[in-house]
Amino acid sequence: MLSNVYLPFPLKIRSAHGIRIETDSGEYLDTFAGIGVLAFGHTDRKTVEAVTSKVQRFSHTSNYFLDEDAISLSKFILDFSNSEGEVYFANSGTEATEAAIKAVRRLKKGKLISFEGNFHGRTMGALSLTYSERLRKPFEPLLPDVRFIPKSVQDFEKAVLSDEIAAVFVEVIQGNSGVHLYPAELLQAIEKLRKERGFLLVADEIQSGLCRTGEYFGYQNYAIEPDMIILGKAVGGGLPLGATVFRGVSPFYPGDHGSTFAPNPVSLAAGLSVLSRMDSALLESVRICGAHLKENLERLPWAREVRGMGLMIGVSTDNPERIKSLAFERKVLLNVTAGSIRFLPALNITEEEIDEITERLDFGGLND
Repeated sequence: MLSNVYLPFPLKIRSAHGIRIETDSGEYLDTFAGIGVLAFGHTDRKTVEAVTSKVQRFSHTSNYFLDEDAISLSKFILDFSNSEGEVYFANSGTEATEAAIKAVRRLKKGKLISFEGNFHGRTMGALSLTYSERLRKPFEPLLPDVRFIPKSVQDFEKAVLSDEIAAVFVEVIQGNSGVHLYPAELLQAIEKLRKERGFLLVADEIQSGLCRTGEYFGYQNYAIEPDMIILGKAVGGGLPLGATVFRGVSPFYPGDHGSTFAPNPVSLAAGLSVLSRMDSALLESVRICGAHLKENLERLPWAREVRGMGLMIGVSTDNPERIKSLAFERKVLLNVTAGSIRFLPALNITEEEIDEITERLDFGGLND
């Protein structure tokens, strides 16, 4: 009956609170919060209250009406980016990527650069910028004039100096590829050549944005200033919402782009509830708990490499699917992507909850 595109856990959810999911097979600990969507965990009280209040007033109005929550949410996003600009709301991160691609095409001519390991979404435009050949190949031809280059200064400089480049898309922490960071020197080179050559820089913050790395946006861990920021996942407070931030550029005119459902009023209310609680105290907590989680994971016998920032952590291991299976037996839910285990827990997770998770993940010696 359902399209066979997912491989769900063999569980039926009865309820969920914080990091705990109650199922027909007992309680499980969630380490990836709806793939980074649930910033404050499952059924966060304030988010539920905001959603309930909004849906009792209205659930959908169309883009012929202005919802004041859209203005308030935009202000938080722009404040987090320390800039003035405009915010376009979509229904998802991949739709936000599509809006960024259209904006680039309106503003600049030339090729689009993406990097090996980047993941920007699965719709046809976003997929054109996604590195994985396994994901792209069945659906080609995709957008023309897209170049994938290695994450090296030499390759990047060669690409920019030998061609007309409209925009460079970066995912400073590549989440879907297993949580891999860009080399700092590459990001420095990108920023330098952005100023010299005038191409647009687009930062994909769908996973790494909104306090996930211990900064409001992942790019803020580096000295770069993107022209556009792509958001999804946590921006909707658990409901479908995406956003494209235009910093200092204004690409669209009335009728250029739009969506019947975006921005959905209920999603805006949920997102506003979450972003209004993102502050310096949360950032500090994410840094502390992220360091604690990383330290705990590094002590596990099966962890070969632990990498990431804040509460966005990837772990390489010799047999990730077996680790996932053993964790499931101990009622811990793990997310495996690109051969690595990806941790994206709720941002308000406690050190005690981290200890509870990692104690269950200590399987001792593993035999083949």
